[in-house]
Amino acid sequence: MAETSAATSEYEEALSAISSLITRRTRADGTNKGDQFDLLYDYLKILELEGRLSKLNVIHVAGTKGKGSTCTFSESILRSCGFHTGLFTSPHLIDLRERFRLDGVEISEEKFLRYFWWCWNQLKEKATDDVPMPNYFRFLTLLSFMIFIEEQVDVAILEVGLGGKFDPTNVVEAPIVCGISSLGYDHMEILGNTLGQIAGEKAGIFKRNIPAYTVNQPEEAMSVLESKALELDVPLRIAKPLDISMLNGQQLGLSGDHQLINAGLAVSLCHTWIQKLGHGGKLDLKNTSCIPEQFVEGLVAARMQGRAQIVPDVCMKMQNEVKSGELTFYLDGAHSPESMVVCGRWFANAIKEASSMSETHLTDAYISKSSTKKSIQILLFNCMPVRDPKLLLPVLVNTCAEYGVHFQKALFVPSQSVFNKLGANASATTDPSQVDLSWQLTLQKGWRNLIHSSNDNEGVSPIYDESNLEFVLNDQSSAVVSSLPLAIKWLRGIAQLNELVHVQVLVTGSLHLVGDVLRLIKS
Repeated sequence: MAETSAATSEYEEALSAISSLITRRTRADGTNKGDQFDLLYDYLKILELEGRLSKLNVIHVAGTKGKGSTCTFSESILRSCGFHTGLFTSPHLIDLRERFRLDGVEISEEKFLRYFWWCWNQLKEKATDDVPMPNYFRFLTLLSFMIFIEEQVDVAILEVGLGGKFDPTNVVEAPIVCGISSLGYDHMEILGNTLGQIAGEKAGIFKRNIPAYTVNQPEEAMSVLESKALELDVPLRIAKPLDISMLNGQQLGLSGDHQLINAGLAVSLCHTWIQKLGHGGKLDLKNTSCIPEQFVEGLVAARMQGRAQIVPDVCMKMQNEVKSGELTFYLDGAHSPESMVVCGRWFANAIKEASSMSETHLTDAYISKSSTKKSIQILLFNCMPVRDPKLLLPVLVNTCAEYGVHFQKALFVPSQSVFNKLGANASATTDPSQVDLSWQLTLQKGWRNLIHSSNDNEGVSPIYDESNLEFVLNDQSSAVVSSLPLAIKWLRGIAQLNELVHVQVLVTGSLHLVGDVLRLIKS
């Protein structure tokens, strides 16, 4: 027990150290474009990685939507083929170590600490005014290089953090293959205001003569990708969406029709990676009418938290002795207009599937009782102030409405975690007198303008805190709740007090919100 406590204490110390590298400026601060990219080469020298980095067999993936899913599919495919895999993705949802996966599992605390302290001490010792400590994401990227090199992975799959050209992962000079997933409007304050400008930043990961794949893109974006590829003699090919029949009756491990696009890109990337390194062996890569059995296994086995994830509330299950309703969380970290459409479509289909299953798979005796159970849909939402809710909420509401799904209530909550701290002390204050809810009130105003006509007479709803929380579903279409734990308490209260209600909560708008909810409902 003492050893576990000591290890946990050391891990918290490491997280505190990493927190000191998180900058306080906002994304919209234009001074961080490029941010002295060449410093990365100094860091590689300090960490003795300069020559060793080129020995990593890298799959490098950029994009606006689906790059994380593409990386997850690719890792799962190659692991199913028997390769020793390393996967670096962002952001993490609950624990920082999620970003570093070895053979599909987040790195152990012991290994993380060993590699972390070596990198930290080396950089700290050599830091100068000209070569200061790297910022947060640069440090994590460098740490991933160290982990994958020392662990001697067969393949390192790197997800770009932001953009491409100036992303720290782009210090890799000779990946085996590059991929660019679907492009759209996101991080425009840094990447540009047009699809062409955004595509140009993403195409920054192209390397001369290194093969690359992308998916079908809007014409403006595709034109830029093709131009950049021509300039660097990059053989750029378009990966077709996966034909679902190739899964032999099985389903992709990641939910949603859009995942067929990401799966198709992953198949192309893995196919090329295996061929270029001469690892074909027993794999039948020449048959274009099907994919190898190991590819199918990987696509089916792929898992990813916080993207199209359904989590029944375990707290409700633990109270079986008390008659209560059901509470299910539907989590998706969508935060762009395009991903909101996909999220809405997935949620609506999941609601219909849940309804269908409850009618089909229960005994006749139970059906008669459950058929009267009412399903209500509630939106739990927050997004970063740099996002425009007028571009996010309408497409979500309209997409759900197209499928006959309408939210009975929307809850707007502040972040539970704070951006500049990691670990046990990373939670924001829940004291209502100290919480700034101005952004949540702005979100609520946008919601009410969207849901109600201009002559609607609904009064201004109060801000809910511990002093006035009522477990009732009133006629108010929305509410601002002073903290996320309180919002979850309210949702559980509604379900507990209504035996014939199934509360279905869509959590979206921010991966940080999704991570906070997962942390709270699993604790």
